[in-house]
Amino acid sequence: MMNEDTICAISTAPGAGGIAVIRVSGPEAISISNAVFYPRKAGKTLLEQPAYTISYGSIRKGDELIDDVLVSLFRAPHSFTGEDTVEITCHGSVYIQQQIMQLLIEKGCRSALPGEYTQRAFLNGKMDLSQAEAVADLIASTSAGMHKLALNQMRGGFSQELTHLRTQLLNFTSLIELELDFSEEEVEFADRTGLTQLASDIEQLIKKLADSFSVGNAVKNGIPVAIIGETNAGKSTLLNLLVGEEKAIVSDIHGTTRDVIEDTISLNGVTFRFIDTAGIRETTHIIESMGIERTYQKLRQAAMVLWAIDITSPEEQIKALGEKIWPETKDKKIILVFNKSDLLSRRELEEKQQLLSGIEADRIYISAKQKSNTDQLKNYLIKAAALPEISSQDVIVTNVRHYEALLKAHQAIERVIQGLQQNISGDFLSQDIRECMHYLGEITGQINNDEILGNIFAKFCIGK
Repeated sequence: MMNEDTICAISTAPGAGGIAVIRVSGPEAISISNAVFYPRKAGKTLLEQPAYTISYGSIRKGDELIDDVLVSLFRAPHSFTGEDTVEITCHGSVYIQQQIMQLLIEKGCRSALPGEYTQRAFLNGKMDLSQAEAVADLIASTSAGMHKLALNQMRGGFSQELTHLRTQLLNFTSLIELELDFSEEEVEFADRTGLTQLASDIEQLIKKLADSFSVGNAVKNGIPVAIIGETNAGKSTLLNLLVGEEKAIVSDIHGTTRDVIEDTISLNGVTFRFIDTAGIRETTHIIESMGIERTYQKLRQAAMVLWAIDITSPEEQIKALGEKIWPETKDKKIILVFNKSDLLSRRELEEKQQLLSGIEADRIYISAKQKSNTDQLKNYLIKAAALPEISSQDVIVTNVRHYEALLKAHQAIERVIQGLQQNISGDFLSQDIRECMHYLGEITGQINNDEILGNIFAKFCIGK
């Protein structure tokens, strides 16, 4: 998969800005850049400049001045990609960016594919595959927790754990296979008791990494929170209140929301993905019925549920809705949000305190319209999330590809433990050990194929 082309791309965000950075990487990066760059002061050309230097000058197309720029120089292998690399910092005009890109292509560059710089860094041994994937996660991080996890993975925290595991497995299978070479002499190099303990330790560590995915996935993608309830209970008002903008249409007309509306916010470094759903009621309207069916789908998928209850509704009506949704809320954290509490007197509110008292859930009385008790509701959400405090040293799995590979590795090491307990032949043990190593190696890229790599890096932004 090694490519000898010299590539170029705009590495800053699309559109106009104060400045833009154009990255050139490959065997001809310095010579191509040198052909269009004119240093302000006569002296060394880019070809003669040492690495880690910045030169001030201009980009010209013949006699035409395109822009005054700064050019940073990195020589192989000491660059992000491991190749000769030049970064041109110009003014952020879209026209200037396009003119410089066009000029570089005319001189022999090729436009970079999505993720091609990071892919070259991986292929040149600057990082393993899990670290390369963490680059995309770091760019996409929108919360403190996601930033910490991505940074730790990019710096190799996860890779070190996997390397340690694979080293232990390699020593393990080496002893087993050594016995096979001397099978006729009936020599036993590997103590079965010690191997069983080692396999058990490895199994526990793999399981710990796999189990951390539930936390990692919540930190990375946000905790899905379904806002459910009857029509006109204030669900859309509640969504707008939580996200801080008019995301959903609010109306006194029943059945206004007929589709799913989503938005995210970050509270104390935890990302919540709120899902406003169609109100649940009996209806003959085809479109509204489809919306209610989607409500039940999102309810099943959510990790947490905000049940918005119109506190002025009859108790029998509230209980009847509860009977419909309870089967879908097993193992989910529920917060009962009694809305429109401003419409009741203090005495009436006290009488309503026993509503749904048999349910073990946090309960809060609010007025979404008057924006009362919203801070308390946000505290309930953070408490219900129950995510552990995350440090930059924690090794937590956030990538579904890694999670699936760990599950397969765990199945393989479990077969090894069973085989040791049943005293099966060493060649069968060795096969399962190597299968476990294979799946761990897939995570870091020690075992890979072009299809997997193409799929991973195609999801990156251009310029990275």
